[in-house]
Formats: sequence, structure tokens, C-alpha cells
Amino acid sequence: MYHDKHQIISHYEKSIVFVESLANITEDQWRTPLEPGKWTVAEVIGHLTPWDEFVVNQRLPFLFTEEDLPKGPDVEEMNANAAKSSRAQSKEETIANFINQRQQLINVLYQIVDVQWRQPFTIGASELTLYGYFASLEEHDLHHFSQIQNIGALKWISSI
Repeated sequence: MYHDKHQIISHYEKSIVFVESLANITEDQWRTPLEPGKWTVAEVIGHLTPWDEFVVNQRLPFLFTEEDLPKGPDVEEMNANAAKSSRAQSKEETIANFINQRQQLINVLYQIVDVQWRQPFTIGASELTLYGYFASLEEHDLHHFSQIQNIGALKWISSI
């Protein structure tokens, strides 16, 4: 397997383990804001799921075709809706939704042939490779996972 593909898939597999570990925190910890006035752990994890779904359904199927990419969603609206859903869902439901969607993404990534990981494509004015695209999504995950780990009561959670 191409190194870059392996690295991205490995990150996503570890992210599932990390989020699964959150099942062990209390409901109060789950609903703890990362900082005053910021999202809770629940909202952070919940907002990742619709973005994975978007990548699986609205990006990957179109990247190496002649078809135009579907217009991306309004970021603020999508994040706000995801946060709202996460507030209404149980911890178990939010975690299960994350794991199910993340696993779908992993499954799709396994099916992408190695040569496509090096093939450039354009989104808007940016020329990218799959590795570059997913490396930025990995950074986004790691940023949020680090925030979660830095909450005093959650520092015991294993890093990914």
C-alpha cells in the first residue's frame, strides 16, 4: 500500500480508537466545553461526522471524474447543525455515529488505487493531491483531539 494512503488510513483507524475511549468519560465530562464559550466534547466529536459523510458522498466520487464537484456546504451552518444534533443525542449515539461514518470513510479510502494518491486535482483555486487533502483533515482532527485531551479531567485519554 502506498505510504501516504497507509498514513491517512492509520490516522483514521486510530481516531476511532480515540473516540471509542470517550465512552468511558462521565456525562459531565462529555458535556464539558473545551474552553469557556467553546464547544463541548460532544459537539466537537459530533461535528466531525457530517464532514466525513460529505467527503465520502460529495468529494471522493467526483475527484477523478470529468464531473464538476458538488458545491460545498455552508461551513458555519453545517457545524451549527451538527453541534445542535450532538447536544440532543446521547453520548453513545454520537460516538456510534462517528464510528460508523468514519469506518465508511476508511472503507472508501482502501478502495482508492495508489496512483490516485499522487494524481493532482483541483478544488476551487487550489490544486491538491489526496494526501494533501486528507493531511489537512487529519490536522483538523488532531487539533480537536488535542483540545479534548487538554481538558483537565480528560488528560488520561490516550493520544492518537
